Amino acid sequence: MNRRPDILGEFTADHRAVEDLLARIEAGRAEGGPPGPLLEQLADLLLDHCAAEEEHLFPVVQHDVPDGGAAVFRCIHDHLAIGQYLVDILALPPGDPALGPLLGGLTELLRRHLATEEKQVYAAARKALPAAARNALAERLRAERAATAEAGP
Repeated sequence: MNRRPDILGEFTADHRAVEDLLARIEAGRAEGGPPGPLLEQLADLLLDHCAAEEEHLFPVVQHDVPDGGAAVFRCIHDHLAIGQYLVDILALPPGDPALGPLLGGLTELLRRHLATEEKQVYAAARKALPAAARNALAERLRAERAATAEAGP
């Protein structure tokens, strides 16, 4: 049987895609290549992912998970910082020496944030939310993402 992932599986897959893009950006920078298109992909993925978590998962976590409000607050704080890093990075002209330190800060923040979400928020949500609820949230997320993809840029 081919089961589709629940909402936590969907978001964990996003995390793996973020980690893959970070690795590709780091490898490209080590080879001296411009990271422009990969940075844009990373920004698009992160902005979509953060918005989707805030819309689909965080309200449920805040309501149904013990201490969910505090966990959601910390995650949203991180999302704001991630967004600021992306704005700063994408505004840089090619070859700007500030790119390295900004990418380093973003990478460090993302690695900590993704691990915290998976080990704390997602684990608590998995315990508190029935599988049917997690699957229903995933279906809503997939439908929204499909509609957005059909609408195009």
